[in-house]
Amino acid sequence: MYKRILYAALTGVLMLSVSGCLVAESSYLKKVEEADTLTKNIDELRQKYTQLSSDNSALRDDYAKLKAEAAGLSNDKQRMSADIKQLEDVLKAKSDTFSTTITDFRQKNSELEASNSRLKDEIKKLKEEIALLQKVKEEKVKEVSSTYEQLLSNMKNEIAQGQVTISELRGKLTVNMEAAILFDSGKADVKQEGLGILNKMVETLKGVTDKAIRIEGHTDNVQITGGLTRTFPTNWELSAARAINVARYLQQQGIDPFNLSAAAFAEHKPVADNSTREGRAKNRRIEITLVAKD
Repeated sequence: MYKRILYAALTGVLMLSVSGCLVAESSYLKKVEEADTLTKNIDELRQKYTQLSSDNSALRDDYAKLKAEAAGLSNDKQRMSADIKQLEDVLKAKSDTFSTTITDFRQKNSELEASNSRLKDEIKKLKEEIALLQKVKEEKVKEVSSTYEQLLSNMKNEIAQGQVTISELRGKLTVNMEAAILFDSGKADVKQEGLGILNKMVETLKGVTDKAIRIEGHTDNVQITGGLTRTFPTNWELSAARAINVARYLQQQGIDPFNLSAAAFAEHKPVADNSTREGRAKNRRIEITLVAKD
């Protein structure tokens, strides 16, 4: 009995001892695994540390570069600020100049508008005056045309015989009469037949009030000789005397002397060739011309 108990006790102790050994071995293995894991983690951490140290060094370099760039940018900013300030001052000065210029332009524009308005009024008045003058001119042309028609009608016989020509050009009317129908050769007094011809024009000329009536005396180039020179030393005196006598007669017939004038041209305004008899006859003439009043 005792032996059995002892055996059992020994067996129990042995089992406990084996069991304790098994537990110790298991803990050891765990510790070994933990140590391996820690070693592995330490290696990984060392690698990470090395990488982080490298990254940190690179970041420090980048930081130094960025700091230098920042310092440069700061300097650039200061320069830009100074440039901007200068530009602002320039723009302000230009703005003030532009404002003054715009004000001046507005004032000038206002003055121009006022001037244009006045000019438009003046142009309107001028147009009205031109229209009025044109109307007056047309009426005067009609009057000259009417005078022309009347003279043509009154002197148709003399015109038909070639002793008288009547022309109208640009409002200027001229009656050209050969001296032979008004004067005897070498004379300045109007002969009776000549008075009759002048009488055909009197009534028509009396109606001319807006024109001056100019009587022109003309001769050929044959010089006065003999005893006639005592009365007419040259053709100047002869042409003047004839023109004056015609003007005087027209005045006597009631034509306003303020509308009359006499002019002498002697042989110096020929209308034909003085080398022929016919030409000289044409150059010896009296011209009655309606001209604008002075």
